[in-house]
Amino acid sequence: MALSVSCSSSSVFRQIRRDKKKIDQWRDVQALVERVGVPSIAGTPLESLRKGVWVKLICGASFEDVVDVRNLSLVYTLAGVDCIDCAADESIVGAVREGIEIARQIVPIRSPWVMISVNDDEDLHFRKADIHVLIAGGRGIISVRVLSCFYYICFLEEFNAEDCPPDCSRPCETVCPANAISLRKGGVITERCYGCGRCLPVCPYDRIRANNYVRSASTITQLLRHNVDAIEIHTSARDVDLFKELWSNLGECVGRLNLVAVSLPDLGDSTVFSMNMMYSVMQPYLQCCNLWQVTSTTHLDGRPMSGDIGKGATKEAIAFAARLTAVEGRPHGFLQVAGGTNSHTIGKLKQVGLFRKMQTVGSLEEPRSLISGIAYGGYARKIVGRVLHKMRGKRGTPLIENYPECLFEALQEALALVGPVKCYKFPISE
Repeated sequence: MALSVSCSSSSVFRQIRRDKKKIDQWRDVQALVERVGVPSIAGTPLESLRKGVWVKLICGASFEDVVDVRNLSLVYTLAGVDCIDCAADESIVGAVREGIEIARQIVPIRSPWVMISVNDDEDLHFRKADIHVLIAGGRGIISVRVLSCFYYICFLEEFNAEDCPPDCSRPCETVCPANAISLRKGGVITERCYGCGRCLPVCPYDRIRANNYVRSASTITQLLRHNVDAIEIHTSARDVDLFKELWSNLGECVGRLNLVAVSLPDLGDSTVFSMNMMYSVMQPYLQCCNLWQVTSTTHLDGRPMSGDIGKGATKEAIAFAARLTAVEGRPHGFLQVAGGTNSHTIGKLKQVGLFRKMQTVGSLEEPRSLISGIAYGGYARKIVGRVLHKMRGKRGTPLIENYPECLFEALQEALALVGPVKCYKFPISE
């Protein structure tokens, strides 16, 4: 379980005021936000959805590095995202909230919605890697270990990273985008692993396995009562009974939310049918707006698509969105593109004529965009993560507000990604 990190914002600013260089660098951050035109407290996430300029940061349903989540939330709040999606864990939600609050003390900016991700069945976004070790001619003994008081993950009981063959080139360490594997530190760093699966096919000794888990309903409902604005349900959409069971367990808590999102894959001709079935389950108790997150399919080896693997990763998500917007009979709700999204996604949306393309839903409703926005995950974490990596190893907890030069650099990266969707003023640097 991730440890909570708390930092007194007043003490941070007292420390900065004693350092003239840091004061000037804070001014640079504030000037950058003002220069590009990041929305003030006047704008709302709902307006962004309607206009087609909604941006969501995906911290990761399984990513539980509390310091990185906090720093990412701070940076992308300054960049003007509308929503931050994180793991359904109390300490992670707290880290997101803390990052948002520090950002708003640096610049008076509106707060993005905080969303938690849950799943109604096994899902590739809800897994972590573990390494199997040969013991006495067989596999290690599988046990169930409590990762927190809320949910369970299957792990091998016995693991010693030193048992990996000494001649192994350790490609798992190299390929991991989250720096979540370090044999010097004992193997898989659980809180950093978000289950991308890239380590699975590269292990020459087949020692790595993925462990799936399902968050308990009691965890979810407890979080929904405190400091959470939205929920996203990941579903295969093939078994509506599982979806119905989860929705029933959420109970009256959904009435407190600003947004209910459902993330589903491309099911071909049955996609819209499945969407309508799930909407019929939600509709009687839905008191807020709803959103459909259309995600690209996974790689052939089972790994979820991620935008940080290259330019072409975004093509399937755009194609799926284009097909879905052309189909009649879709249920009510906003549409958001996700899965493989990166800096090329907005250009692809423009190429197919879907960026900010408006439609009139009903005679009494104002026009809204066919595609409401984009969710950025692996790519968004990667470009800012390069800056966060520079702070690791520094004395104390690497909180990015203590390193204004790193914050300025990270914010430039974030604005370069968020800005084209938000139609900010460019260039971001003078």
